[in-house]
Amino acid sequence: MKIHEYQAKELLAAAGAATPKHIVVHTPEEAAAAFDQLSNGGGVVVKAQVHAGGRGAGQLLGYNEKLGGVKFCTSKEKAKSVAELMLKYPLKTKQTGPEGQKVSTLIVQADAEPVKEYYLGMVLDRAIGLPVIMASTEGGMDIEEVAHNTPEKILKRAVNPLTGLLPFQAQALAFDLGFTPDQVPQVVKILLALSKVYLEKDATLAEINPLAITKSGKVVCLDAKIDFDDNAMFRHEDIAKLRDLAEENPAEIRAGKANLNFIQLDGNIGCLVNGAGLAMGTMDIIKYSGGEPANFLDVGGGVTPEAAIEAFRIILGDPKVKGILVNIFGGIASCALIAEALVKAGREVGFKVPVVVRLEGNQVDKAREILKAAQAELPMIRSAPNLTEAAKMVVAAAK
Repeated sequence: MKIHEYQAKELLAAAGAATPKHIVVHTPEEAAAAFDQLSNGGGVVVKAQVHAGGRGAGQLLGYNEKLGGVKFCTSKEKAKSVAELMLKYPLKTKQTGPEGQKVSTLIVQADAEPVKEYYLGMVLDRAIGLPVIMASTEGGMDIEEVAHNTPEKILKRAVNPLTGLLPFQAQALAFDLGFTPDQVPQVVKILLALSKVYLEKDATLAEINPLAITKSGKVVCLDAKIDFDDNAMFRHEDIAKLRDLAEENPAEIRAGKANLNFIQLDGNIGCLVNGAGLAMGTMDIIKYSGGEPANFLDVGGGVTPEAAIEAFRIILGDPKVKGILVNIFGGIASCALIAEALVKAGREVGFKVPVVVRLEGNQVDKAREILKAAQAELPMIRSAPNLTEAAKMVVAAAK
């Protein structure tokens, strides 16, 4: 689960991190009023709130002049006009896709006047089985590019999940980053807050980018990003309330309500598979056969007929889908159950694109009999003898 920048900074501030003052706004008029409260004779930063990185380097689609999702404004009129444009035009970044993302929420942030920027992050290192703090003097940049081009500039420190980051560890890391003795206590508070939020709230990623030294010598979090483990939200009602459904794909929300693991992609071949590993392998063989998957969809081992039918409805709701590959290895969920759901979905939804089916495992013979009996009624359903042939058939049919 993702949250907005302002929500991430509020969580960090509650844990002891220093952040610039900001006001959440939804209209140009509110942005102008926020300018009066925060400018203090200088300027403010108007920032679009979307679940995507690279906002500052992005572009408002449909607006001729260069304007992204982060803009410094020196007057009330400028803050109002920038807010009006950001709320009117979709914001396109490297992470939104070509269609961009509609902006519904902005923050107006007091200008912190940064003179030096750093990067801080916390994530699970699966190689060692521990969370690690990552830090770099190259803040405000694409951390993936820094890691690729100058990996020596990223410092990593493993953290004991039982104790969290300890003060002496935070202090040593602050000195390693080159902070002065006066700045180190401020950095320690921010590092401890980052660790606290990451561990206590079951985060999968927590970033402060950039962490900045201001002209006055203060160290503050200028931007933050935190993602959470969906499976842990049952014990974090406060975090679950921060979810913004308007930022999420409607099909993925719908799939979640049916307990389906679904991710929308850009291809034209829908996939319905039981098992995450099998789903990844199915997507791979589709690409190997010259096609492009339109989605990742794992219906799980204990799928019900109702969930399977809903899965077909979701896949067919994508106008880009020109064919569907059903790849089922029957275990807990029998092949016969999927076959019955497939036939029922064909009757209720109607298959207007080819559906290639590959079945193996529990009750596969019964499943094949079910599909054979429905062949005359549902001619778009085609059985394949194996996965390789299924991929070739669906790619050819989609073309």
